[in-house]
Amino acid sequence: RMDKPPLPMFTSCCPAWIRFMEYNYPELLPNISSCKSPQGMFGAILKSYYCQKNHIDPKDLYVVSVIPCTAKKFEAGRPELAVNDIPDVDMALTTRELALMIKEAGIAFNRLPGEEFDDPFGIATGAGKIFGATGGVMEAALRTAAHMLDGTNEKIDFMDVRGVPGIKEATYRIAGKEVDVCVASGLGNARKVVEMVKSGEKNYLFIEIMSCPGGCVNGGGAPIQRDSVRNSIDLRAVRASVLYNSDRENELRCSHDSPVCQMLYDEFLHEPGKGKAHSLLHTTYTAR
Repeated sequence: RMDKPPLPMFTSCCPAWIRFMEYNYPELLPNISSCKSPQGMFGAILKSYYCQKNHIDPKDLYVVSVIPCTAKKFEAGRPELAVNDIPDVDMALTTRELALMIKEAGIAFNRLPGEEFDDPFGIATGAGKIFGATGGVMEAALRTAAHMLDGTNEKIDFMDVRGVPGIKEATYRIAGKEVDVCVASGLGNARKVVEMVKSGEKNYLFIEIMSCPGGCVNGGGAPIQRDSVRNSIDLRAVRASVLYNSDRENELRCSHDSPVCQMLYDEFLHEPGKGKAHSLLHTTYTAR
């Protein structure tokens, strides 16, 4: 797949999208990136590298994800997201469920002092932060693709793939080549894009799909707002703007600049797409 990947390539981070393709378009499963979702990758690294460094039996480590997505619960139980029959993630809690637990415990969360995330995985790049907005995965990938192909970080902001429209198209010139990309959110829009690709109407190179309109910021497990709020404010845009502002203020804005990621490859994974990296960070799909 690294030598002659089927094109176009679809993103793989949204479990509802993966399930949609497994049931409706199994003939296109080879076109989906084999990369696990961030949840799957992080769990796999915790139960391998982290356990090895801290002399922990992976069976004794219980990994909980906190996500704005109800489909991540299904994903955590996929047999494809396990290594040696040990699941990458043991439980997926939605942000709404965690908020309820915090309230029930009597914790005044807004009064807690700010803290940094724990090492060794506490450093985040801006590219990682924008994954939650539709177009964010595409932009993160384009940043690294541009760097890998031309050796610079000159192109950072890919504005055409941002925003809440259900289908966005863009053409970028990277390393002297025209790259046609598409971003879709909402499964109705996803189906439209897939049908355009199948018919030959569109010839994209890379396609990002998120099942929830607006992306993960509008996930089924996110906090529910009153009608009066939802009808007066586009929460998708507001939540996405927070992610993009955080990205803009981040010193590290590209995934490949993450010192933690670089350390993992130097010490443990070694070569992308091969050996440990392939067995831990990549997955397969099943026609259903």
